[in-house]
Amino acid sequence: MQKSRKVVVVSQHYPPDPSTTAAIMAAIGERVARKAEVLVLSGTAGSAAKAAAGKPAVVEVKNWMPGKAALLKRALAELLFTIRMFATLLLKLRRGDVALTVPAPFMLPYAFAAAAKLKGARSVLIMHDLYPDVLIMAGLLKPQSIVAKAMRALNAPMFRALDAVVIIGRDTEKLLLRYGGMTSDKIRFIPNWATLERGVRAVDPDNPYRRPLSARFVVGLSGNLGFTHDPVIVFEAARLLRESRDIHFLLSGWGIGFDQLRAMQAEAKLPNVTLVDRVEDDQLETFLSAADVWIIPYRRNAAGVSVPSRFYNLLAIGRPVILVSEADAEAALTVTEHDVGWVVQPGSADELANTVSRAAGAEDPRRAERAAEISRRFDFEIAMTEYCSLIRELLQQKRN
Repeated sequence: MQKSRKVVVVSQHYPPDPSTTAAIMAAIGERVARKAEVLVLSGTAGSAAKAAAGKPAVVEVKNWMPGKAALLKRALAELLFTIRMFATLLLKLRRGDVALTVPAPFMLPYAFAAAAKLKGARSVLIMHDLYPDVLIMAGLLKPQSIVAKAMRALNAPMFRALDAVVIIGRDTEKLLLRYGGMTSDKIRFIPNWATLERGVRAVDPDNPYRRPLSARFVVGLSGNLGFTHDPVIVFEAARLLRESRDIHFLLSGWGIGFDQLRAMQAEAKLPNVTLVDRVEDDQLETFLSAADVWIIPYRRNAAGVSVPSRFYNLLAIGRPVILVSEADAEAALTVTEHDVGWVVQPGSADELANTVSRAAGAEDPRRAERAAEISRRFDFEIAMTEYCSLIRELLQQKRN
């Protein structure tokens, strides 16, 4: 990679932020820094202090982060952050640089693409979520609202200005190609990766998370439960199965959805449900190994809009997955193509409860082995090779 041009990583979330987005952007920045100059523009306080020799240089951009439930405050904070990041990009970008970002906050890619175009830099958007579709899916916007229409109108010039869009699910491409500014040659499919070592973990009755549970079959739920997830369907399935003493639900996580679970369990006190506070990274493998099967519950219209990163770690440890989503969503395609779990249509707690019962009676060690084997496709080194190849290609291109 050319040392005369730099790579600029733009991210609201960066270590020490514990989020998946922070970890992904740090991994890309640190790998690219082996071959090129990398500058990180971060919205996370304390991230500049973590910079060290051989790592990317970090510039912190002032950021205010209200809670996700405070929607108006959060919208204002994200607008202010986007404006500050746009100004910083105009100061830091040089002609021929390559910049990459993710759509968090959702306003950032518009400012990012504009700044890169103005400065003659190449731009890459890593499409973790597609807007306004993800806000419509979450019920925060109506499909024909003025805001949704405005965002779609802005998407076309943004996609036209971008040099590449990385998608992490195959199902996203057809949604992107609806926009006149997007062409298939700009799209690169680079899935996220498992962070745990591949290999089937035995179901151990002495596992500290499983030991207090008397049930033979444990159903797990873990991770951030945001607006795009449906924790209610999981709880209602547990309610339907409360007389099935062999089945227990082990639910952990954070976010607005987990707050819903807490409130529902405080009222219902289901005997077959156990809630666990957010599990730290050093205990994640132990926790994920505690359940026989894991549920990932999406709301309707997830296809092409969002891909669950937690899915890859579940495969890596050899656990089947019950995915609540449309059948053509990326994770659902993987589940059905390789028989590593079950797919349930969103909104049907009855169907989910029936699927959990079926899973409890269909334990198959070959399914676990297939899951661990398939996780090889979602490998860190493969992803980093693809990112480095894309960035090298863009650094070597000349602006017209």
